[in-house]
Amino acid sequence: MARVVVPFREQGAKSRLVFGAAGTHREVVRAMLGDVLDAAAAVGTPIVALDEGGQGRAVAAELERLPAEPVLVVNADLPCATPRDLLALLGCAPPGGLALVEAADGTTNALALSSPRHFASLYGPGSAARFRAHAARVGVDCVSADIPNLADDVDTAEDLERLEARLGRRTSAVLASLRLGASA
Repeated sequence: MARVVVPFREQGAKSRLVFGAAGTHREVVRAMLGDVLDAAAAVGTPIVALDEGGQGRAVAAELERLPAEPVLVVNADLPCATPRDLLALLGCAPPGGLALVEAADGTTNALALSSPRHFASLYGPGSAARFRAHAARVGVDCVSADIPNLADDVDTAEDLERLEARLGRRTSAVLASLRLGASA
C-alpha cells in the first residue's frame, strides 16, 4: 500500500472553473477532490496537503514526514482518476527514480516517486520539463507515463463537459445536480 499525497487549495482554486450559482464552484472543487481521494484510498493511504504558500510547499511539507518508500503525488483536479490509474503510475516508476504524468499544457498532474526525497518544488507552467531536468541533475531515472485519466485535468467547465463520460461518481453527481438546477 502506497501513500498518496493530494495537494488541495480550496480558497481561490480553479478560478477558470466558473459556474452561475454562488457556492457551486466550491461543490465542484470538493467533488473532484473526493473522487481523487476515493481512488487513492483504494491503493493506499491518502494524505491531503493543504496549501502552505503554494502547491510545491504543501507537498514538500507532507513528504518530509514520510519514510523513504514509494509515494504518489496526485493533483486534486483529476476527477477521472481510478485506482487502476494510480497503480499503473506507481508501477511506471523506475527503481530509485520517478514517473510523471504531464498535462496537455506542460504542467505536472501526477508523480510516482520511489522515495519522497526525489521531490522538488517545481510546479507551475512547464513543470513537467523541470521535473525531468531535476531527475537528470540528481542522477535518477525519470519516465513519462501516458495515463489519460491522470493527464486530463479540469480547469474549466468545458473540461468537465469534455470528460463527462469518465468523471468519478462525486463529480458526476455534482454536474448532474447543476444541470437539474439550471433547467428548473
